[in-house]
Amino acid sequence: MNIPDDLRYSTDHEWIRRDGDVITIGITDYAQDSLGDVVFVEQPEVGQTLAAADTFTEVESTKSVSDIYAPVSGTITEFNAELEDQPELLNSDPYGMGWICRIEMADATQFDALLDAAAYRELIEG
Repeated sequence: MNIPDDLRYSTDHEWIRRDGDVITIGITDYAQDSLGDVVFVEQPEVGQTLAAADTFTEVESTKSVSDIYAPVSGTITEFNAELEDQPELLNSDPYGMGWICRIEMADATQFDALLDAAAYRELIEG
């Protein structure tokens, strides 16, 4: 299972990359493997304000439909439009081209509370 050390993780299997006050969110390799072939990603509303743990989109696969949760509070600033025509990017490149959206954080301290790679490994292996 690929778990990059330079990212943070949620207990809901999202990965988070920080660039200043903006984070990029996607689903982990573990999540995409559990879902199976992704066939649709609902486009979240750019400009939507979220509280941490709010559902902001859904990912549909051949196995199920899964909610995706905001790991921090903030405002959605961008959606990965590539996913409209190529939702399978979540499977083939979950940590690269398969990112879902970007959120401008309302409270940067929430980022520090997310899991590091070692803690995420313990979560999925335990």
